[in-house]
Amino acid sequence: MLAFSLGVSKATVFLGSKLIICYAKFGFLDESRWLFDRISSSNLSLWNSLIVGYFRASHFNEVLRQYTNLRECNIGLDGSAVTFCLKGCVELDSFEFGRGVHADSFKLGLSINPFVGSSLIGLYSKYGYMRDAYKVLEEITDRDVVVYTSMITGYVQSGDCLVHEAFDVARNMQREGLDPNRVTLVSLLQAAALLQALKKGRMIHGYAIRRGIGCSDEVFETSLMDMYIKCGDPRTAASLFGTINKRTVGAWNALIAGHLQMGQPLEALQLISLMMRESIKPDLITLANGILCCADLKILQIGKSIHGYIIQSGIQLDLVATTALVDMYSKCNNLVQARILFDGMEKRDVTSYNVMMAGYLQNEFVCEAVEAFIVMVGADIKPNIGSILSLLSALSDLKDVRRGKCVHGYVIRHELDMNNEISNQFINMYAKCGCVTYARQVFSRIRYRDLLSWTSMMKGYVYHGNADDAVILFHMMKREKLEHDSVALISLLQAFSQLGCLSLAKEVHSHLYRVHMERETPVINSLITIYAKCGMLDMARNLFEHMTYRCLTSWNSIIAAYGMHGHGIDALKLFERMKKFNVEPDEITFTSILTSCSHSGLVEEGLRVYRSMTEEYSIVPREEHYNCMIDLFSRAGRLEEAYDLVKCVPSRQSACALVALLAACRVNGNMEMGEEIGRLILDLEPESSSAYALVSNLFAEGGKWDEVSRIRAMVTNRGLKMTVGYSQIELR
Repeated sequence: MLAFSLGVSKATVFLGSKLIICYAKFGFLDESRWLFDRISSSNLSLWNSLIVGYFRASHFNEVLRQYTNLRECNIGLDGSAVTFCLKGCVELDSFEFGRGVHADSFKLGLSINPFVGSSLIGLYSKYGYMRDAYKVLEEITDRDVVVYTSMITGYVQSGDCLVHEAFDVARNMQREGLDPNRVTLVSLLQAAALLQALKKGRMIHGYAIRRGIGCSDEVFETSLMDMYIKCGDPRTAASLFGTINKRTVGAWNALIAGHLQMGQPLEALQLISLMMRESIKPDLITLANGILCCADLKILQIGKSIHGYIIQSGIQLDLVATTALVDMYSKCNNLVQARILFDGMEKRDVTSYNVMMAGYLQNEFVCEAVEAFIVMVGADIKPNIGSILSLLSALSDLKDVRRGKCVHGYVIRHELDMNNEISNQFINMYAKCGCVTYARQVFSRIRYRDLLSWTSMMKGYVYHGNADDAVILFHMMKREKLEHDSVALISLLQAFSQLGCLSLAKEVHSHLYRVHMERETPVINSLITIYAKCGMLDMARNLFEHMTYRCLTSWNSIIAAYGMHGHGIDALKLFERMKKFNVEPDEITFTSILTSCSHSGLVEEGLRVYRSMTEEYSIVPREEHYNCMIDLFSRAGRLEEAYDLVKCVPSRQSACALVALLAACRVNGNMEMGEEIGRLILDLEPESSSAYALVSNLFAEGGKWDEVSRIRAMVTNRGLKMTVGYSQIELR
């Protein structure tokens, strides 16, 4: 190590500054500091070299500490020390320290310096304080293209609401005679992409061609492709991609990500395959996009292959890639692996929690989704709109209106109630929880109602049997000159079905042909249902037979229609025909078939269908299937078989089945079995007054008045009230 005398020459200071930065650059921070201490501690140039060295070595905490030491030495400050300290604050998320540095620079008149000003703009922009950033811009006396570009980049990073300001700043810059450079144009292309402003994007492209900017520049060409894709012009993006002489992984990533954002995951996956055939090694961004493609397409095998490739290549997963893997495994119904990856994440952000919550919801683990939200908030991670929407969806499924109201309060306090998506989800949540009045209040407070707002409220009314209100709401929507979609028409048809308005349903049917919606399968399915309910089975069958495309719901609707009219044999024929078309039945299909068999007295056929559920389709019977079978056996007088089946039903699902069987015992005069079932019902529903009434009536019919008195005493002791029947017929 060189030794220096106390007398320090300019040459020594110059050489020392270079050595301090050089040592820091190669990670020899102790040597850098030792050299600084030996030369001088009162030379500002050496202090600047020390701060710059620490910054370039990514020791940002040390940058802030040395800046503090420099202030305490009373040597003074210059633009270099302030600039690199501000950059260190940005890297460390030390906003308050940065504000202090701004105060120092303002006192010393350094904030008018373009370099200091650019760093201050970067600091305020990162935290969304765009007004403060613009004030800094106005204070700079000698504004150059770097300063203006910092401001433009700040607006782009701030989000959609302020992105358009970037173009105003660019116009002001040109009025001052400054021409944008490559970095400026890249930021403006990003602004055009965010705003989907294709015309402005083309103007920027034309300007770059005229000035010869960005030719053979990877970043610029990638940004240009990204802009065209996000603005809905993928052909131009593909054309640009074809003109690139040396296609880098960044260019490929832009094209792949673009197809993914446009909802074309299969094309994006094919591009990844083509890229690898051209011997271009994918990076983590490529692989993360590939995983997202597999998630959208639900292709678990290829997703696992990409995951295996990452592990074999020794590529370190980052937060984005890990979150993509969690999303892929969740969507491919492998929630266990998704949870293992999620638990193994060292750092989680709001997006990773949102993906995990969505995975739980998709796999019907609703309580776990709520728990994940609670853990996220406990970890001081601020929920965003996506988090709130997932939570409300979970609370809707749980019908937990108490927690829903708490979330509503949070949303109002944080002024998120202006967001239509959240308001619409609140309408849905309140409606599902039976609070239609609250749902209507939320609907009434929405300033600019979109189509989803109207349909959500209509569905809420229909769900609770308020068909008149749903029809009124539809007419109000039409007065607002808002074009309806198939969802609105389905809600309207469901309302007409509840009201039994066949003539109005026919009007909707005619309307479909006038607006060329006669091929809208979901609407036709609803028409099949309403025609069947109104007794027009021939019309329902005619609609079904003339459909250009039949989905599973179409088959379910027509099977239910035949069952409704007691045509069990025809329903079974349709079931066999459906299987020939390779349409796999679901739980609803079996419910419709079993109901049809029950209404038609087809016991053996119903039993065969019931067995095929588990044997052929691996569908676990649910409460409605058990109820259908018990009803089937009961109607045929085969009470013993019905009772044996009830014993197989999980206890939490057996109450309804037992009530149906009890009614059958009364009809068939099997009082012995009825008494046994009655006692089981009371054990299962000790707080249900209707259960006591059923059992009491059974004993009364058998003349067992002591048992009737005992049950009435039990009702009184439990504080229950049995509803007394009455007639509205007026006797004269």
